[in-house]
Amino acid sequence: MQGKTETAVEGMTEDEFDAFYAAAFPRLTGQLYTFTGDLGDAQDVVQEAFVRAWDRRHKLLADEAPEAWVRTVAMRLAVSRWRRAKRWLELVRRTPPPESTPGPGPDRAALVAALRQLPEAQRKAVVLHHLCDLSVEQVASETGAPVGTVKVRLSRGRAALAKHLAVEEAEEPAWREGGRVG
Repeated sequence: MQGKTETAVEGMTEDEFDAFYAAAFPRLTGQLYTFTGDLGDAQDVVQEAFVRAWDRRHKLLADEAPEAWVRTVAMRLAVSRWRRAKRWLELVRRTPPPESTPGPGPDRAALVAALRQLPEAQRKAVVLHHLCDLSVEQVASETGAPVGTVKVRLSRGRAALAKHLAVEEAEEPAWREGGRVG
């Protein structure tokens, strides 16, 4: 009695369950859609209810309204979701919003802009070594490049950064340096 499509003791076979699923899923989804007001939520709770029904398919009798059982489970799952969402909303309303965080300063913005102009390999080496505080050997291990290659990337990356940052400083408007405009 362990075969895939053999009748289990009083329950549905896999084939019977597949037919039941194919016939009942669209109908139950429509019913739960009217209950939840959200098609995605309706599909999710009906699917979860069918998963639970599958686990107990050997206990579900075709003549004892398995569709009603799945519908009841799906509705309970939907109500459970509403309760969790309501508790979350209450928690969010009680928690004051975080104070605004200032954006990055002009120095950081200039550094990020300069880093974006570097080739990816150089940028990765510079960030890992100087911003993540990894040793040259650790950068080599993380990137899969030889230590010598990492050293070259760091050297070239620092030189390119110096050029990009020097150009940006030279292009600053006069008002940033305290001079007059006009």
